[in-house]
Amino acid sequence: MNTIEVICLNCNQRREFPKGITLAEVAQQLNVQLKYPVLGALVNNRLRELSYDLYKPKTVKFIDFSNNIGYRMYVRSVYFLLYAAVKEVLPRALLRIDHSVSKGWYAELEGENIELNEDLIKRIKEKMEELVSADLPFTRKEILTTEAAELFKNNGQMDKAELFGSRHEMYTSVYGLNGYINYFYGYLVPSTAYLTRFDIRHYYKGILIRVPDPENFEISAEVIHQPKLFKIFREHKKWINILDVPYVGSLNKATTEKRDTDLIKISEALHEKRIARIADKIYKWHDRVKIILISGPSSSGKTTFSKRLSIQLMVLGLKPVQISLDNYFVDREHTPRDENGEYDFESLNAIDIELFNQNLSDLLNGRQVRLPRFDFNSGKRSYYNGTFQMRPDQVLIIEGIHGLNPALTPTIDPARKFGIFVSALTQISIDAQNPVSSTDNRLIRRMVRDYRFRGYSALETLKRWDSVRNGEEKNIFSFQENAEVMFNSALLYELAVLKTYAESLLKTVPEGEPEHAEAQRLMKFLSYFQPISSREIPPTSILREFLGGSSFIY
Repeated sequence: MNTIEVICLNCNQRREFPKGITLAEVAQQLNVQLKYPVLGALVNNRLRELSYDLYKPKTVKFIDFSNNIGYRMYVRSVYFLLYAAVKEVLPRALLRIDHSVSKGWYAELEGENIELNEDLIKRIKEKMEELVSADLPFTRKEILTTEAAELFKNNGQMDKAELFGSRHEMYTSVYGLNGYINYFYGYLVPSTAYLTRFDIRHYYKGILIRVPDPENFEISAEVIHQPKLFKIFREHKKWINILDVPYVGSLNKATTEKRDTDLIKISEALHEKRIARIADKIYKWHDRVKIILISGPSSSGKTTFSKRLSIQLMVLGLKPVQISLDNYFVDREHTPRDENGEYDFESLNAIDIELFNQNLSDLLNGRQVRLPRFDFNSGKRSYYNGTFQMRPDQVLIIEGIHGLNPALTPTIDPARKFGIFVSALTQISIDAQNPVSSTDNRLIRRMVRDYRFRGYSALETLKRWDSVRNGEEKNIFSFQENAEVMFNSALLYELAVLKTYAESLLKTVPEGEPEHAEAQRLMKFLSYFQPISSREIPPTSILREFLGGSSFIY
């Protein structure tokens, strides 16, 4: 038996191939045609590079840039391309890729006498284009983790040396490009020639890295500036540098040295101080501000934030009253449907805007109002007994995904409203060129909460996540800059705590499910963290909303 059967899902074919054939050869012989060039493949729902050899029967699905997994491969490869170009132009500079912003990723160059300007950006971009034209391979080599740590230490990449010094895996993959070594969390594309579209621009004090839109492989000429979001990121970067834990390796070191309890206390104190400052700002304008609108994506901790904000407002003498936007859903038969014919509860048109605005106007004008309540089982609206009338010392807190959309409250004077955007804007990075995705942070939060409090498996959460993300892009992120303030709910230590809860859930995702690849990716991601116990987390922490043990009633 010198052949194996390969089932290709892209072209729905079963074919016999010689043992040891590579994925690239399979794609060529089957003439696999995708929207964009093939970048890799899911082999039994595990991501593999095109150089991967097949020795046993496999089910294969080839992926390109339009696939989320292929998109991440492309982005990581652009990171390495930029790193190599920077080393060519500024050999002693340190490239730090920090976080996503303005539909791209923000990076900075550190080192002596570096004046980042348009001319330097142009030189680096030209070098990147030269490397692409040269069609240089991204090489990968498996070596002992101890040897990888020593290799990066000798190369001056101390962030990676520290990371591998705390890893338990025996072997580690090290990537090479044009004589430069690096490490990336996940596979890269085969060669630089695949990176035909990218852009870098001067952005604040650093560089904005941009890649094409997966739908049309074009890069918008216009950069969408997000100054408020950027300010929050930079504010928290300052704090993690003060605490000296910018990377996972340094967090692991703090854990090993029993400093994790201090990090928990400092992180929680920072949250409390920030919430108190927001309350102070609201109080300063409390004569006119009567409606506080809180928005944010899934698992950002909006509910706990609103409860902690209420406490801080009460300290200042105000009486916050919570009104749930969910109670203003239209009756089920009037709910709009999405492109799949399913009820679209995240659409603004699922809310009775007219009734909502009428109630708010009446309350602001001192009139008594009968407030609605929505029964999700029957899909019908009813009303609470009695009426509600606002007192001068009361403010309304309204939490919902549409809070910052001007179309939610078109009849309300903007001077009476105060908008807050809440999200988990993760600051810690795996290392200098591997930022941690805020989306991954929220997904892991949601997975743990869904299992513990809603009875959903990790598989069910993963299946829903793309739909959740699409709704966020449509209904939340485009309005985030409308907020008066932003609150970063991410906690420096949280992924090390969530690791223990999430890993066991991810292991339950079957190999036969398409979501298995995502489960494997997240398990690898969590493997970088040394676990931290949850016992020191206070009952008012935002993280308790996901772990349990909160002193708040939800």
